[in-house]
Amino acid sequence: MTDNLSYQTQILKRLEAASAEMDNTPLSCLMAHEHRIEMVRKWEDLWVDMTRQHLTPEILGDLYQFAETKDLRTKMQALFSGEPINTTEGRAVEHLALRHPDRKTTQEWQKLSQFVTQTRSEGKFKKIVNIGIGGSDLGPAMLSQALAPFIAPIASGPECFFVGNVDPAHLFDILAKCRADETLFIVTSKTFTTTETMANATLAKDWLIAHSVNPETALVGVTAAPEKAASWGLARDNIFDFAEGVGGRYSMWSAVSLSVMLGCGMDIFNALLDGAHATDKHVQHTDWPDNLAVNLALIRIWHRQFRQSGTYGLMAYDQRLCRFAAWAQQLEMESNGKSVSLDGSRLASPAAPLIWGEPGTNAQHSFFQWLHQGLEIHPIDILVPRKTLSHGKEDSWQDSHRKLVINAIAQAEALALGQQDSSSPHRYFEGNRPSVVISWEQSTPYAIGRLLSLYEHITIISGFLWGINSFDQFGVELGKKMAIELENEQSQSHFSKAALELLSSL
Repeated sequence: MTDNLSYQTQILKRLEAASAEMDNTPLSCLMAHEHRIEMVRKWEDLWVDMTRQHLTPEILGDLYQFAETKDLRTKMQALFSGEPINTTEGRAVEHLALRHPDRKTTQEWQKLSQFVTQTRSEGKFKKIVNIGIGGSDLGPAMLSQALAPFIAPIASGPECFFVGNVDPAHLFDILAKCRADETLFIVTSKTFTTTETMANATLAKDWLIAHSVNPETALVGVTAAPEKAASWGLARDNIFDFAEGVGGRYSMWSAVSLSVMLGCGMDIFNALLDGAHATDKHVQHTDWPDNLAVNLALIRIWHRQFRQSGTYGLMAYDQRLCRFAAWAQQLEMESNGKSVSLDGSRLASPAAPLIWGEPGTNAQHSFFQWLHQGLEIHPIDILVPRKTLSHGKEDSWQDSHRKLVINAIAQAEALALGQQDSSSPHRYFEGNRPSVVISWEQSTPYAIGRLLSLYEHITIISGFLWGINSFDQFGVELGKKMAIELENEQSQSHFSKAALELLSSL
């Protein structure tokens, strides 16, 4: 144990010294090295370009050694073996099984498939409204956008809407687009007690009744607590369950995405799962130097722990990935926004960075000014498909996508290289702003599944390296508890006078 701690200390000191050296090493010098192209990793048609990072092969080697000192191999094996690694809740982590081919033989999958196929073939429902929050909303809402070419109104099948805010305006505005006799509501809640979700579900039920529609024919539930869904009033045949070991932010591969399945059909959703499972196999069986998830997780660790970067941006140059950053924000920050390690001791340094982002190219005309010329440096990933998916062969459509890709590349180069304009300080670009460019051929369902699974593994591996539990989320509970206390007018002595004054005005 002493020898291991000593070795850990040596690795940490080497990485800290390397970071200090990189402070004085322009990215332009690193990028000019004749072998720099070796910092690009490729798997299938997915390319990960790390050439614009303050990294050398030697630093990467030390980061791999750092991972060894954190027992990463053992932790990854435990994940893939289904061991109960969610120690604070005594659960296994089961979302990987949702995209394994063996799932297709289960009763759970058969029930989902039959319901989706029958509902789509009947054609009764023109609109699907998913009512959820957090992982029960962000994941399927993001997927619905990502798979837009395969969902109405572009393709056949019903149109999908998502209600995640307890603000009644959200549901009201969506109901204005729906007819009661053509709308199916999916109430998605792991516990089927989530306050915001159940409030919206009750409003939806009342709306159906007010329009002379029997709620039993237009309401279904997705939950890990089927008995509670039945007690709320759902028919048991209309309840689709998933395992307790599937965390909300990892749940979009489950029945939680029933709305998406109804929108695009099971063949498209199957392709999504196939892409995710391909990533699982890549991460499980690929040596670290070629393992995309391990490399990207180590880059996140490098920036957070050794480069002291408090944020990490995700810029998807793909309009259909417009909700990607919001989904990834919950994925990382709810998983790794922790201050204590697995044994309960306080962390020596912060874990998860703030995840943020918007689609390019609009972002270039918004906050990229801040990225380029602000005093602080914020690392980003730039994600872009190299070819468009669903438009015609006309040159004008292809030219527009080419402009998109060129913009993505140009921003990465500009951030890294800067512009040494001595004529005016206002036109000076320091450069040295790191990015990773992640690209793939086209945004097919398979490619989308592969990409999203990759980012799940980045988050999980980062949590392993920080020594925290990426699978509980106790941090969301205190505010909920206080909201219940205020609503039920329980003991309020511990609330501030300002809070109570505002409450009294309601």
